[in-house]
Amino acid sequence: QVQLLESGGGLVQTGGSLRLSCAASGRTSGSYVMGWFRQAPGKEREFVADISWNGGSRYYADSVKGRFIISRDNAKNTVYLQMNSLKPEDTAVYYCNADPDSLFRVKPGKYWGQGTQVTVSS
Repeated sequence: QVQLLESGGGLVQTGGSLRLSCAASGRTSGSYVMGWFRQAPGKEREFVADISWNGGSRYYADSVKGRFIISRDNAKNTVYLQMNSLKPEDTAVYYCNADPDSLFRVKPGKYWGQGTQVTVSS
């Protein structure tokens, strides 16, 4: 079992930055891939970024490449999403995901956080 708790969402103006955090408890986070997804109103949940178990591989959706950075601190069982140059279209609920069945890519996994709202005003 893995429990995930996100934090760091909020309201920011276009061009601003936010950093999301996802703290994992239960099974040690350093042994599996973790990622971020988001869901905007009226849209399906979509992949944002993931990071391999040791941080050696990172993947991003084209829509956030060059603006978002995913990282992890296995000593703290925490994964982060640094979001820069935010746009109104980044507005969504952001969900942390853990996939204990994978080391490198989320499929996604079966464990989700409760979500944190990010709102970017124009």
